[in-house]
Order: sequence, then structure tokens, then C-alpha cells
Amino acid sequence: MNTMIKSVRGAMLALAAIAVAAPAMAAGEGPHIERQQWSFSGPFGTYDRAQLQRGFKVYKEVCASCHGAKFLSFRNLAQPGGPGFTEDQAKVIAAEYIVPKGVDEYGDPVEGPAVLSDRWPSPFPNETAARAANGGAYPPDFSTLAKARAVASGFPGFVFDIFTQYQEQGPDYIYNLLTGYEEPPEDVELLAGTYYNPKYIAGNALAMAPPLYADSVEYTDGTPTTVEQYAKDVSAFMMWVAEPKLEERKNLGFRVMIFLIVFASLLYFTKNAIWRNVDH
Repeated sequence: MNTMIKSVRGAMLALAAIAVAAPAMAAGEGPHIERQQWSFSGPFGTYDRAQLQRGFKVYKEVCASCHGAKFLSFRNLAQPGGPGFTEDQAKVIAAEYIVPKGVDEYGDPVEGPAVLSDRWPSPFPNETAARAANGGAYPPDFSTLAKARAVASGFPGFVFDIFTQYQEQGPDYIYNLLTGYEEPPEDVELLAGTYYNPKYIAGNALAMAPPLYADSVEYTDGTPTTVEQYAKDVSAFMMWVAEPKLEERKNLGFRVMIFLIVFASLLYFTKNAIWRNVDH
């Protein structure tokens, strides 16, 4: 009885804590972010290889001039579960970039074409140079941005997200940000060098100019070359960069759940077989 009372009391305290936190969580939601349809959503979602290749093209031709991806190796482009490039294609892509190769016998730095084991090169030698080239703003690295940037669902939204296993707030936010640039209202005064975007998580303006324009990147598969399509493709690519093992994780999780269900069933029937004739 005491255990039951403690359990009920603990549940009531937990509900009270959620109720108290709900207004704060709702207030901290930030801008309204419209959810998108992603091929990798849900427990059985997978990456769209064609979309990842298009997103990589957008990143390479537009975003990579300011944003690095320090955890992305060229060999990752040809790995299982990745964009679907062959090893030879990844080698060709890597050879387009010159990266540091250590020092020579005199201690002078040596550079050469990148190979599969090299990481994606940063567009700037250091943070100071990056800020100097961007009006004082530091372009964030793309390696984990799709997992690090998101707008909270608030209460009770986050509860539903737990049960539906919705984890795509990061790509949703990136897509909304890239397509959210607008002319500022008359009553909004922007700082010099900033651009109005009501979807920005840290305010209503940011230092990054609109990076995407229609027909600025050529697609060879007939996909529309619109800002919305570019934004969706590069958001999906950034999700893969941040979580390249997503498909493997979901497959493993499904097998573990099957194992746990079977194991729990065996335990239940074993318990009944052993204790059914024993008085309690």
C-alpha cells in the first residue's frame, strides 16, 4: 500500500511539474515552423538517394563557400546509407579540392588534392577570417546543424512527438529559414547588414543574405529548380550529414523491439509454467 501511495504521489508530482513547465515551454517555441514531409520520417523512414545528391550539389555550389562540414569525409559520400555515389565518383569530387598534407622536410606546409580519407575543407583558415569575410558573423559548421537547430514543439506537442517518433524539427527549421526571407514590415527597423526573416530562431533578422534563388543550381534529373526545392534538398542533405547512420539505427531499433517482445512473451509463459501450481 505504501508503495502504491508513493507511486501515485510521484505521478502527481510529475504531472504538476509538466503543468508548471508548459507555459514556459510554449512561450519558448519561437517562430511558427511548418512541418514538411520527409522520406526519412518515422520508424521506417529512409533517405532518398536522389534528394541527397541534389542536396549535396546545392551545398557544394552555394553553401560551401561559407559553411564547412568538418565531420564529413569524402569517403562518406560513397558509404552505405549515403547519397549513393560510387567510390570513383567520390574520388573525383575529392580531387577537386586542395587540402593540407602536413609539412615537408624543411617544415614548410604542404598541400595537395584531397583523397577519400580527407575531411571536407573549411572555406576559411580560422574563425577570425570567417568573421572578417562575413561582417562579423560566424557561419556555423554544417556537420551537426540539422540536429542542433530546432524550434521546440511546446506542450502538449512534444508529448505527441514522443509517441509518433517525430524527430525532424531540425530539417523543418532549416527549410523554413531558407524559404522565410521577406521584406521587413514598415514598423521594423533592421540593423545594417541584416536581412528580415521571421523564421529565424534567435530574432527576426540575421546576417546571412538569402542564399537561394530560382534556377541558380542546375538539376539534371528534371526536378524543379525552385527555392523551395533547393531548400528541401539541402535540408535533407544536412540531416544525413548530421546523422549518417539513421537507417542503420532504425533497422537495429526495429530488431531490438522484436527481440524484446519475443523475450517478454517467453518470460511470461515460463513464469506461468513454473508458478501456476504454487499457492501464493
